[in-house]
Amino acid sequence: MINQVGQIMVYVNNQDEAVKFWTEKAGFTVISEQNNGQGFRWVEIAPSKEAATSIVLHNKELIAKMQPELNLGTPSLMFFTKNLDQLYKDFTEKNVTVGEIVTMPGGRVFNFADNENNYFAVMEK
Repeated sequence: MINQVGQIMVYVNNQDEAVKFWTEKAGFTVISEQNNGQGFRWVEIAPSKEAATSIVLHNKELIAKMQPELNLGTPSLMFFTKNLDQLYKDFTEKNVTVGEIVTMPGGRVFNFADNENNYFAVMEK
């Protein structure tokens, strides 16, 4: 039986820029980086080294060539934070594209975009 979401694959056009966004602007940590020496590289990131789930940044163009049947669209991810207002302020100061804070049935939330205009959401929990 499945008991945990381990990794989420995110396919990006520029892995270096994606890593820079997630580490410098979103505060994530690089957990590991693998390269098979033949151009296949992936970078695992997470909010912390102890996080149960991580994101793996893959080269979209290379994956499309290797597995053309794969859906390379950006997954709809909802992150959680304990201090939504501070995160919103931090993102704004770092020139991250953010939407307005809205109140949903589950709590307050806002959307933000990475450097490739992939949108994600974050909710106060």
